[in-house]
Amino acid sequence: MLTVAGCRTKKKEEAATTPPNIIFVFSDDHAYQAISAYGSTLTKTPSIDRIANEGAILRYNVVTNSICGPSRATLLTGKYSHLNGYKLNEKVFDINQPVFSEELQKKGYQTAWIGKMHLGSLPNGFDYLNVLPGQGQYYNPDFVNAKKDTVRYPGYVTNVVTKLSLDWLNQRDKAKPFFLVVGHKATHREWLPDLQDLGAFDTVTFPLPATFYDDYKGRIAAQNQDMTIDKTMRLKEDLKVHSDYVKSDIYNRFSPEQKKPFYDYYENKISKEFETKKLSGKALVEWKYQRYLKDYLATARSLDRNIGELLDHLDKTGLAKNTVIIYASDQGFYMGEHGWFDKRFIYEESLKTPFVIRYPGVIKPGTEINELISNIDWAPTLLNLAGTTVPKEMQGESFLPLLKGETIPWRKEAYYHYYEFPKPHHVYPHLGLRTDQYKLVRFYGPQDFWELYDLKKDPHELHNLYGEKGYETITADLKSKLKGQITQYKDDEAMKIVESKP
Repeated sequence: MLTVAGCRTKKKEEAATTPPNIIFVFSDDHAYQAISAYGSTLTKTPSIDRIANEGAILRYNVVTNSICGPSRATLLTGKYSHLNGYKLNEKVFDINQPVFSEELQKKGYQTAWIGKMHLGSLPNGFDYLNVLPGQGQYYNPDFVNAKKDTVRYPGYVTNVVTKLSLDWLNQRDKAKPFFLVVGHKATHREWLPDLQDLGAFDTVTFPLPATFYDDYKGRIAAQNQDMTIDKTMRLKEDLKVHSDYVKSDIYNRFSPEQKKPFYDYYENKISKEFETKKLSGKALVEWKYQRYLKDYLATARSLDRNIGELLDHLDKTGLAKNTVIIYASDQGFYMGEHGWFDKRFIYEESLKTPFVIRYPGVIKPGTEINELISNIDWAPTLLNLAGTTVPKEMQGESFLPLLKGETIPWRKEAYYHYYEFPKPHHVYPHLGLRTDQYKLVRFYGPQDFWELYDLKKDPHELHNLYGEKGYETITADLKSKLKGQITQYKDDEAMKIVESKP
């Protein structure tokens, strides 16, 4: 006969051995600079902050290739782009290769991916799939299921993704643990807010980033990109000034009830305001910056609100007690730093991406992780959380011990390789290394050259130190480390590049 204390001990042991449910909320292009848990003063993100406050926040979570599809391929495989084969956007992911969700299935997990996937194929390893084709649409979006049937759902995409996710949670086999990806389109270009969020930031004037008028001195790739708010950001398509609504697939998707407030806001208010101001020069660039942030942050507002709805559901159903919930973005994004939007570069704003995680009873609330975590580490960590084996071919490592507060050996360098050129933003292909203090980069393709930054002295990465007197030893040491990373991650193409003379 068990005593009361014995019963409690048994229940505690059973809870400790019960595989947790896992929800991975995965957004698109959501900058850490736009999340208040990361110190943002631009906006408040109470739901994302709640996950961080009740669990852990990764301060230096970096990506291996700062672009949408490749980042998702890395999540699935735990491998760099050169090994999983998905280097560029708008290609077809090879579904014949192993993905981590298959290991979860072997462990008895139900698996589902709902929302944005953007891989050009439907990978194995998921019991349920209902995903946006390609980039998807913000309003009345189409979804494709595992049978490749296409269904259009009424409403705003962030709300639709959440509703479909909650429906799946309610209908799943409750006898099994589950893994669910909630894939959001937000905050991807062209930043269409939910109707209730139109104008949410119109009374705010955002400060210009310190590097907004960067002259790109000494940085060839930065000089030759095509991703500036000034020249690249489009008034019609991006900022909705006198947009050609009649020919727009976006507008034609609207119901009459959706059309009126959208048209009233962008045509009758914003476009007329733009006409009245008759802007040019710096005044025009700064107006575009303000409009960009207002739409971007209004789009992110719905994202955070829906994450709150998901958290409330976990609380109400009791799932919160044994459910790991993660929020992450596929990469970072520029919020006007260097005069830019978009991503791609190895520079900090696009290299670093948000990652917060809550696991009640395992991760101590308020935990901060300052080690260099990479998105190749996400899959091994998810498998570790589920208590299953991490396949040897995965290139990442589980950081679950760090989340638990354990001291373990961890990487001192993070390796990066970006490929897509010249379209759409003319960012030169490059590879490089980030340490706690330095960043070494090799650009190649149309021009071959190196860059070196001291992140402690120059956090905005404005001063290229490569070739300067006094940095010879540091440069040689970083090149040696870079070659070591290339060898470790089996990037044969990269070795040929770094060994060739620029």
